[in-house]
Amino acid sequence: MRDDPSFSSSTGPPQPAAGRRLGLPLWAVVGLALLSVPRIFAHDLGLGGGPIPALLTVGPVVVWVVVVLAARVPSPWVTLLAVGVLYGVALGVVHNVLWDEVFADDPPGLGALDPERAELPLRVAAFVSSVFTGTAVGLVAGLVATGLRALAGRWRR
Repeated sequence: MRDDPSFSSSTGPPQPAAGRRLGLPLWAVVGLALLSVPRIFAHDLGLGGGPIPALLTVGPVVVWVVVVLAARVPSPWVTLLAVGVLYGVALGVVHNVLWDEVFADDPPGLGALDPERAELPLRVAAFVSSVFTGTAVGLVAGLVATGLRALAGRWRR
């Protein structure tokens, strides 16, 4: 095992290639993305009030940044971009699962197109938009983490 180039006594047992690139095990990347799922349900179902929605929105992203900084991942923006993509997929899936609940009385339409014919392209567009949104959130969080790491490095000098 010591002859394996992926083994390092400082990092523990070898990780799969994706885990080495991301700096966290895949289960941790998925877990970080899933921290945002309660916010998706709360938003789509109109739950919560006061500071709860803000906490459900900002809290998981703050945790993402803290975790990648504490874990000293090789590239925070790459790691959090991956987290963001998975968050976007979860966002798209939950939006589609709750579609009928959200739009029960007033389904969205596409101009003169029959609402039943418009549903599929709208669901696909909602999914693509969700993945884009999650990816953007991950990218911004990763850039913030990268900036914070750089600032911390300057303070240590």
